[in-house]
Amino acid sequence: MAISRRQWLTGLIAAQHARAQGGYRPQLAAQVFVWTQYLRKENRSLEEGLEDIIAGTRAAGYEHVELMWTFFTPALRNRTLELLKTHGLSMPIVYHGGPMHEAAGADRTIAEALELAEAASPAGLRMLNVNPSPKPGRERKTDRELEFQARAVNRLDKELERKGLRLILHHHDPEMAEGAREWHHLLENTRAGICLDPMWVARGGQNVMEIVRKAGDRLASLHLRNMQGGVCTEALGDGEIDYREMAAWLRRNNFQGWLVVELFHEEKTEVTRPLEENLRLSRRYAEEVFGL
Repeated sequence: MAISRRQWLTGLIAAQHARAQGGYRPQLAAQVFVWTQYLRKENRSLEEGLEDIIAGTRAAGYEHVELMWTFFTPALRNRTLELLKTHGLSMPIVYHGGPMHEAAGADRTIAEALELAEAASPAGLRMLNVNPSPKPGRERKTDRELEFQARAVNRLDKELERKGLRLILHHHDPEMAEGAREWHHLLENTRAGICLDPMWVARGGQNVMEIVRKAGDRLASLHLRNMQGGVCTEALGDGEIDYREMAAWLRRNNFQGWLVVELFHEEKTEVTRPLEENLRLSRRYAEEVFGL
């Protein structure tokens, strides 16, 4: 069911008032996906590398971390919580994904998301970051599937709200196809917060700042990395995505969400330093550019 214009305006005015009162107050975190890339290269399981991930992220100077659902399987949940506490890391955001455009998949994704929220709550959880999965082969979702997806997202949003948690929506490049058709549909037909990933916006053929502006007061989180020559860099820094322009916009609009460093070392990425050092340099860059 689409959000009415009155509901949308009421929420927008409330968000603008809150931001005007609080001013510009972003917070910094690290997403650990890049660590899992290294574990795969080393043929090590998440269980084997769990302490390296938590300890290494903290040693790089981060106080907050975004983990994925895999850290909260029954086999790893307790150890994950213990290591976060031991190393003084809070986890305000946890990431999950799954199909939301058809009934069976949506029911499963919602059930998994609610179970994850329960498991991750002791770590300081505030937001569940969910990416509605693309169809196999990146097939175009029909209008009817997009409508069903929006209703499923709103259903999960209400369930999380009852638990005192916020739903935010992530994306990759498929959602940016056809002028960001799927992304716009979710923006216009749900009330969830938005997690933007500028790299995937750019790779999806969209203008990064245009999408940032359209997200507006719904913007709750940004996943930060950069590219040079179309390839992800080993650390966050200046590149094809203009984070200095973005920071200026965020300041003007009193952004109070999360800036999440999420490195992505792809096959062509030239890696010259240890991962912990690249995370440390990324943190310093974010602190300097975004005025943290």
